[in-house]
Amino acid sequence: MFERLRSAGFEIAFQSHAEAILRGDFPTVADELEAILLGATIPIEKIIAGGGGEAKGTQRLRKALAAADWPKMTFVVEKIINGVRREAQSHEVDHVHTAASGARIALEIEWNNKDPFFDRDLENFKRLHADGAISVGVIVTRGRSLHDG
Repeated sequence: MFERLRSAGFEIAFQSHAEAILRGDFPTVADELEAILLGATIPIEKIIAGGGGEAKGTQRLRKALAAADWPKMTFVVEKIINGVRREAQSHEVDHVHTAASGARIALEIEWNNKDPFFDRDLENFKRLHADGAISVGVIVTRGRSLHDG
């Protein structure tokens, strides 16, 4: 899975059963995602430049995902006891693909990632998966070799 991405230098890591879910339930979506990521180019000058907002490469990736029907989505998880709302948490996710079955793949882009954001996204995905809101979560970030270089 994602061999073309690996060949292009992408680092791919799976946690829990994410690979089995993608391979078994979403093979066409995984192929589509691979094509979108392979089409996303980021010039080296954009990689080494300082902050200043969202990079053009990230903007292009967001537009490509949106064009392929991966819109932004907010999930609201509520706890209700005897009809009384006790608590609610909302999670805004950058891109969500909804299959015909209603199953969802959530994707976050954290290009200039800081550990707290990565951990937050990972925890949100774990919670949303446990609650049945998503089948799998994907985080796109700069890999260690690119960051070190």
